[in-house]
Amino acid sequence: MAKVKTGFVQMSCSANKAENLAKAISKVREAAAKGAQVICLQELFTSLYFCDVEDYENFKLAEPIPGPSTEALGKVAAELGVVIIASLFEKRAEGLYHNTTAVLDADGSYLGKYRKMHIPDDPAYYEKFYFTPGDLGYKVFKTKFATIGVLICWDQWYPEAARITALMGAEILFYPTAIGWATSQDEATNTEQYNAWQTMQRSHAVANGVHVVSVNRTGFEQDGLMKFWGGSFIANPFGTVLYQSPHDAEEVVVLELDLSKTDRYRTHWPFLRDRRIDSYQPITKRYIDDEA
Repeated sequence: MAKVKTGFVQMSCSANKAENLAKAISKVREAAAKGAQVICLQELFTSLYFCDVEDYENFKLAEPIPGPSTEALGKVAAELGVVIIASLFEKRAEGLYHNTTAVLDADGSYLGKYRKMHIPDDPAYYEKFYFTPGDLGYKVFKTKFATIGVLICWDQWYPEAARITALMGAEILFYPTAIGWATSQDEATNTEQYNAWQTMQRSHAVANGVHVVSVNRTGFEQDGLMKFWGGSFIANPFGTVLYQSPHDAEEVVVLELDLSKTDRYRTHWPFLRDRRIDSYQPITKRYIDDEA
């Protein structure tokens, strides 16, 4: 399809998993009522962002994929005839967990999952405590309405991830996200960080000639120490921001994307044509120095 109505849900979360899932489903229904065909939810939307602490109790939030949440969302997808992109905490086996996004097609079928490849470990983002790095590689999903690529939050900073996913045929790159400001930081620092985050993803749109949809949570968490910055946005293949959500409010957004523009952008600015793939072998090294 040349044109796809793409929706996203930017919302705050509580400590109640069932409540969060019900809220997300309600907002999926709202997006579908606005005409959305593909709807993306934010990272780990069934809970608070629990990675702010290293607490073994938080492993109880995890579930198998497919599992209860994908079953519930699959029924909604089939009922509404929409694609749902759902970021969940996956329990793969005893003691083995991933940060994973599942894709449900418009008939409710489970198309598969992508496991987050890049796992951060920073103050208040202790993800390495919880998540094993993804081992499925980069993924695209051929949904009823478009071939989509899904990456997750920290993956946003790596052009290699976006490039490989685009080369696999992704027509839209989706980034479910959970990122925010420490409330102890000054306004200038907060603004600079948000701008860096958005600029990086807009650059993926430009370099690969595809639309980028980045979906973040909003609201205060961690006893008010963290303000998730919202600011979910959609950029076209030239990096132009077509829509940006506010930083401090929940929002359900639906925007029609014209995927036929990819060919025009890629022929006028032929970055894929001019790639020197014969020269890129050094990129697989950790650092290019005398130590192999």
